[in-house]
Amino acid sequence: MGNKKNFVLDTNVILHDSECLKNFQENDVYIPIVVLEELDKFKKGNEQINFNSRDFVRELDSITDNDLFTKGADLGTGLGRLFIVTGKVLSPKVKASFSLDKPDHQILAVAEALSARYPDMKTILVSKDVNLRMKARSIGVLCEDYYSDKVTNIDIFEKTNEVFEHIDPAKIDEIYSSKGGVDIDNFDFKAVVHPNDCFVLKSDKSSVLARYNPFTHTVNRVVKGHNYGIEPRNAEQSFAFEVLNDPDVKLVALTGRAGTGKTLLALAAALSKLKDYKQILLARPIVALSNKDIGFLPGDAKEKVAPYMQPLFDNLNVIKHQFASNSSEVKYLDEIQKNDQLVIEALAFIRGRSLSSVYCIIDEAQNLTPNEIKTIITRAGEGTKMVFTGDIQQIDQPYLDMQSNGLVYMIDRMKDQNVFAHVNLVKGERSELSEIASQLL
Repeated sequence: MGNKKNFVLDTNVILHDSECLKNFQENDVYIPIVVLEELDKFKKGNEQINFNSRDFVRELDSITDNDLFTKGADLGTGLGRLFIVTGKVLSPKVKASFSLDKPDHQILAVAEALSARYPDMKTILVSKDVNLRMKARSIGVLCEDYYSDKVTNIDIFEKTNEVFEHIDPAKIDEIYSSKGGVDIDNFDFKAVVHPNDCFVLKSDKSSVLARYNPFTHTVNRVVKGHNYGIEPRNAEQSFAFEVLNDPDVKLVALTGRAGTGKTLLALAAALSKLKDYKQILLARPIVALSNKDIGFLPGDAKEKVAPYMQPLFDNLNVIKHQFASNSSEVKYLDEIQKNDQLVIEALAFIRGRSLSSVYCIIDEAQNLTPNEIKTIITRAGEGTKMVFTGDIQQIDQPYLDMQSNGLVYMIDRMKDQNVFAHVNLVKGERSELSEIASQLL
């Protein structure tokens, strides 16, 4: 049978990516019946996993091949066959170590039984559950994470801004003096420069903060400015303001540890550009802490989500505190909140909306799946700018990691697009205590 393999899917793979069946090439895919039972529990609701559950079940329903439960159904050209494994599969190895009453152990039993039935083929359990993968290894069952949307190179999230040294001083002088910038072909950079990349150019005598503008094919000076009372405190924050203020850059990703100013910079830039947009929308996914799920909180929908949105209000208060309490700027902020020109809400509420002429900021984007990121970006209408902020070292979703979350996936896929920019913030500016804790704890 050559190198053909059997893949057994855990429920969390389908909830992560409802189109996962297309990603196993010519190999056969097996779905234990208990997985369908688990999917049934997720079919009601408005979160992405609920939509994924419904999408996958509808796709299964469209397969009318009666051999689905026996010989398998053909998944299409270049793909293998799909099997639904019914009943409780007996596996002495699994039974000896685990209770077969748990769905995870029933899925594991299917994988172990298939590996015994087809000894000449690799049978691999695919799960985003680390514990289930450990259990599989303990009884000799091959297993792996779902790698289809994993990003292999995440070094960019550890580096500060790029520095190009030994630049001709005349070229740096030209960048300072030229309003239109200097053609990028005049530089011999030793590294790949992506659209809207920001960097430092250094000669023996001078230096300049610069950005590659793909629309003009030039290297332009990044001027340190301020937005609604907020001034950049380091080069990276100046780079962030540069791309946040550019109307041609429709999609921005700001990454960095806690305290680097991601959300504050995005909000300040949005407020300074409000005249160009109908509305500023700040949203973040609701990730419940401990057992305090949103369903157990008192009040209506707005009151339930308020505790989760508090970090966004905190950033708004930081901006307000830049001005006197009775100043026109603070009155303006209160007014646009009352008029719904500045809206702070849970991310789930924007599903189905078409966002036209909106400056949209999505906070804590590292807790989103690639499919969720795609769903949000496809909401963008004409004149909309989208900013995603997040810290890939603070992921609260159990089945996401530094390589598979939607934020890094988006950055990896969009890095060569002219309308996209990514700035990684490294230096913490919240406080000396915050910076020390972020580095040492």
